[in-house]
Amino acid sequence: MKFISWFVLLAVFVRSTAQVNVKISVDTSVATPSHRLEEVVISGTLQERSKSDCPIAVESYSAKFFQKNASINLFESMNMINGVQPQLNCSVCNTGDIHINGMEGPYTMILIDGMPIVSSLATVYGLMGIPNGMIKRVEVVKGPASTLYGSEAVAGLINVITKSGIDGDRFKLDFNASSLGEFNTDIAAAFRLKKANTLLGINHFNYLIPRDVNDDNFTDVTLQHRLSVFNKWNFERKSGRVFSLAARYVWEDRWGGQMQWQKKFSGSDSVYGETILTHRTELFGAYQLPTGNENLFLDYSYSYHFQNSFYGTVHYKAKQHVGFVQLRYVKQTGIQHITVGVPLRVTHYDDNTIATSQSDSIFTKNKPQLTILPGIFVQDELVITNRFTALFGIRYDYNSLHGNIFTPRLAFKITPVPNHVLRLNIGNGYRVVNLFTEDHAALTGARKVVIAQKLKPEQSWNASLNYNTQIQHKFGYVNIDGSVFFTYFTNRIVPDYISNPTEIRYNNLNGYGISNGAAANVEANFTNGLKMLVGLTYANNYQVHRNDNGEKTKTQVLHAPRFSATFSAGYSIRKLGLSFDLTGRINGPMYLPVVPNDFRSEISPWHCILNLQVTKTFKQQIELYAGAKNILNFIPAHPILRPHDPFNKAIDVDNPNNYRFDTSYNYASVQGAKALVGIRYTLK
Repeated sequence: MKFISWFVLLAVFVRSTAQVNVKISVDTSVATPSHRLEEVVISGTLQERSKSDCPIAVESYSAKFFQKNASINLFESMNMINGVQPQLNCSVCNTGDIHINGMEGPYTMILIDGMPIVSSLATVYGLMGIPNGMIKRVEVVKGPASTLYGSEAVAGLINVITKSGIDGDRFKLDFNASSLGEFNTDIAAAFRLKKANTLLGINHFNYLIPRDVNDDNFTDVTLQHRLSVFNKWNFERKSGRVFSLAARYVWEDRWGGQMQWQKKFSGSDSVYGETILTHRTELFGAYQLPTGNENLFLDYSYSYHFQNSFYGTVHYKAKQHVGFVQLRYVKQTGIQHITVGVPLRVTHYDDNTIATSQSDSIFTKNKPQLTILPGIFVQDELVITNRFTALFGIRYDYNSLHGNIFTPRLAFKITPVPNHVLRLNIGNGYRVVNLFTEDHAALTGARKVVIAQKLKPEQSWNASLNYNTQIQHKFGYVNIDGSVFFTYFTNRIVPDYISNPTEIRYNNLNGYGISNGAAANVEANFTNGLKMLVGLTYANNYQVHRNDNGEKTKTQVLHAPRFSATFSAGYSIRKLGLSFDLTGRINGPMYLPVVPNDFRSEISPWHCILNLQVTKTFKQQIELYAGAKNILNFIPAHPILRPHDPFNKAIDVDNPNNYRFDTSYNYASVQGAKALVGIRYTLK
């Protein structure tokens, strides 16, 4: 309550210092067709381009879009985007990653303002500490972007574009509470000084009521207490040069486990619990160099992530430093848009597992992993005619652990007839392994990690064809967007859960992996206040293993549904200031990590998560909203194997199949239906 009281005091202060003039903002979720076409995106080419001109297909989602289904963090909000699947990988500690087109989370790069901030160690928890109040829009690129962004951008990337002191609201407060005892507060304040502007964003989340709806004596969702602070500065130079600096700090304390767990049981084998304490600091920005050439930029970022955690009796402690600096040259001359970059990324990672240990015949000693990754990339975009654009790019990286890596890229944008756009992209991607990110189950469920060989970097080739058109009529407009895609992997890094229920065995696949499919989005916006968006994705993700005799075995990738769909329908009664939003997601069957003779199905059922929200607006300053999440009350069955024996003390008692405690069988939240109420106050 003290925390919220400070928010109220700050609101009063900002209100008292407000100027009379009012800014006018455009809600891109209900914008006109012409405005939608001219949305600015940067993720596809590292240059600000109108969405219609960009040769790379970029999906852009405004903050207003995510408010249709108020969520406690960005991770949960990603459920609204077609082809993007937030996946919970542990039924106890609720680690999560984001899949794009069915490809696992480590293939997705997460950026903040184009900087590689959330990666490796931070991936499984870092997405949950981004304040919603600081988000201007979220850009999604599906398909490899390694030519511009390097490792991890194999399936695609998610770029969180933050507001500034100029386009941010003078003050915004968003508070909501759920029927299960979750309290979430977002606050943002923008200030304009003489030679600078700044945006302050704060998020506080609190959920401390243990709940066990499926009666397995384990918490359904981890209990969390989180504070995140974000501050961004833009300095105005006389020459007009860009200089920005942003910082974010995240503190989080979470635990999950048996209902009777207390902190005094950390690390003991009497009551099972998983507790994770996180401290995270980030610094990033850009500076336009005063060289007489206004096209040269210095991009920079630094992140420090510290985690101290217990998974049952396993103590996991890790630190990661990631430094990034990049010289970037952009130039437009006639028909050409040229981008040249010289990046350097340094990662220092240390933990108390075998991932950073070195053994000889006598001793085992700690050996932190240091990865130095210099590179250079060149991208040339040629606007040959107003109907044909070609883009060529190539990147070279030298990884201090894996050597030389080349990643080319080729793209074409063709407009055969007005208002019908085709985009063809062909690209190469790569990534290196980080075991903690690869599979968090390595630390939970009492499985032992076995690295069967020296792991090589993965390589992939991808091709995609995108089609976009808009149909305008007197009642509004319809936007149609469709894609087909194909990705071929070599040296794929695969965890083996099946051969031995006590191990996770990592190998480079002796064979190849395939990800192919198609996706479509149809958006309809009508002048009577009705808005609809439907997205469908078919993705087939599998791998083919060759044994020593040349025989091939085909297996499906886990946690990758072949069919998924997202939908939203909204209706506004402007005279009354009322809006109604129905949103949802349907996931088809997906393969799950079962054990030998498992009584649970190896394939999940079809399931739908349906949400409803009603919003009342008062004079465009105050919004009251209320809704229900997971209306159908879908809860997955048996997410934890042998929850009554989490330390495997009684595996020889009434256990003919030799089951062991395991938490990796997860395909949806166990939380069930809940009500949500909230209030937003905005001072333009």
